[in-house]
Amino acid sequence: MDTSRNNTLSKEERLCGKTGISQLLARGRHGNVPDMRYLFLKDNGKGYNRIMVSVPKKFFKRAVKRNLLKRRIRESYRRQKNDLKVRNGVDLLFMYSTKEVLGYEAIYKAVGQVITKINESE
Repeated sequence: MDTSRNNTLSKEERLCGKTGISQLLARGRHGNVPDMRYLFLKDNGKGYNRIMVSVPKKFFKRAVKRNLLKRRIRESYRRQKNDLKVRNGVDLLFMYSTKEVLGYEAIYKAVGQVITKINESE
């Protein structure tokens, strides 16, 4: 496989559509790391991983800050997605859960902890 394609976050790797999201919310397992919550569903049947990012309007009224945090989370995942060792793909939802705007390094660390916890789960 082309290595330059491994480091991108393509359209098919983004979780969208009612059926995929409702399955994740209904059957997914959840957990917490500092400043972030996550929900995941292993064996999505696609053969590749799909992600979704949520930053609540409750914490950040302005879309500029919400979008900044979403970009940071997606970029952190993109750089670490090859560390996720799950067969048959996983659907994953990242939920930002603190009222302060964290720097990229802190978000990168939190996403890495999420990936580690998913790998450790059965």
